[in-house]
Amino acid sequence: MINTSQIEWDDTVLPFQLDAADVRGRVARLDGVLDRVLDQHDYPRSIEALVAEMSLLTALIGQTISLRWKLSLQVRGDGPARLIATDYYGPTEDGAPARIRAYASYDAETLDHGADPFSQIGKGYFAILIDQGEGMAPYQGITPIAGGSLSSCAETYFAQSEQLPTRFALSFGRSTMADEAEHWRAGGVMLQHMPKASPLMAKSDPEAEAGRLPTASDLLDDDAAENWLRANTLLDTVEDLELIGPTVPPKELLVRLFHEESPRVFEAQPVEFGCTCSADRVRQSLSIYSAKDIGHMTTDEGIVTADCQFCGAHYEFDPKSVGFEAEEAKDGSN
Repeated sequence: MINTSQIEWDDTVLPFQLDAADVRGRVARLDGVLDRVLDQHDYPRSIEALVAEMSLLTALIGQTISLRWKLSLQVRGDGPARLIATDYYGPTEDGAPARIRAYASYDAETLDHGADPFSQIGKGYFAILIDQGEGMAPYQGITPIAGGSLSSCAETYFAQSEQLPTRFALSFGRSTMADEAEHWRAGGVMLQHMPKASPLMAKSDPEAEAGRLPTASDLLDDDAAENWLRANTLLDTVEDLELIGPTVPPKELLVRLFHEESPRVFEAQPVEFGCTCSADRVRQSLSIYSAKDIGHMTTDEGIVTADCQFCGAHYEFDPKSVGFEAEEAKDGSN
């Protein structure tokens, strides 16, 4: 049964700024959204953990994109966990919720259920893609799988591709509260040095740094590095229950951690589970196939079927109504 969160700060992302440290950040809490994402599939626990971590990272990173933009995170590996993919759709208008969806592809036969979930990815890459809409070229950045966690991969991506020191503190898992069924819950904090630090990347020696991924010390001068270290040291004191936060509001968490850094909060962004699949979109994806190709896709029952990997929606079509040689009008679908 899907849990519907009754805590006002659940399924939100709260942006903030530490004025005394020149650091910005976000606090995210996912409850009902995460349950909706994971209830679409019967994943093993280790795959659920990877999807939960990716969903939380997606919420934290996605909060910065503009209205109607789309942010996608992808992890591809050569291990049993082959693909973890998430999408974040920016609000359609101010005040509207953002939408998140996610899914995973894995090899059930080789998956080691007792191993660390991250180890099941193997060698591969972590990618961030931003779609700014029709007429705009999409942006893509890639970094290797490394560091022992998906959040470490994301930190490396920002240091390498954006020259922005970035830190994530995340907690996620199955939660049991009084008078509630067990359900997934996640929370996290993202810290990021203000963008003006990025030009300092020029002080690094490219030859000396060859073969090594950049770190915060490569990107910041002495004063900025001291501010960044102080903010990270304070974040190191956070506890898992504070991050997940069923009893700790995001604003209270910021005061607990950063009261000496003059935290300033902005309007929280609500998030919800959302998928963009539709019969028209599926039909469009099938429009590249000939009648012969469609014939190979037709079941013994005489229909063409398609299932959404994100939300599990099932679509059925008359084979004559799909493909570039379609004979019937669009209302031929079921």
